[in-house]
Amino acid sequence: MHGLVSLLTGPWTTYILWLIRINGTLRFGQLKKQMPTISAKVLTARLRMLEEAGIIERHHEATIPPKVSYSFTRRGHELEALLDQINTLAVQWSGSEQTDGKSLSGNRAFSRPL
Repeated sequence: MHGLVSLLTGPWTTYILWLIRINGTLRFGQLKKQMPTISAKVLTARLRMLEEAGIIERHHEATIPPKVSYSFTRRGHELEALLDQINTLAVQWSGSEQTDGKSLSGNRAFSRPL
């Protein structure tokens, strides 16, 4: 349990998984375009970590320039229901009020769906 939670709570990790969940196979540039504030270095590190964990797989085409894309493995597909539930909560919470009356929608973490 601890290993999976640690993996999913790393910076950007869940959002990368969500993008693959809703888009299917994505190329590096497509991921980067949807996350303009992440550095290429951090995105590369997160993708490698997810690949090493067996959650995504890297597809390499030996073209010029090379084409690299990422998609879910069987393990990645097993996370789809969890990602959907997290997104549902994010959408619900984005418009809800905290007990102190402050809206969560102003919080960057809740400003858009997962």
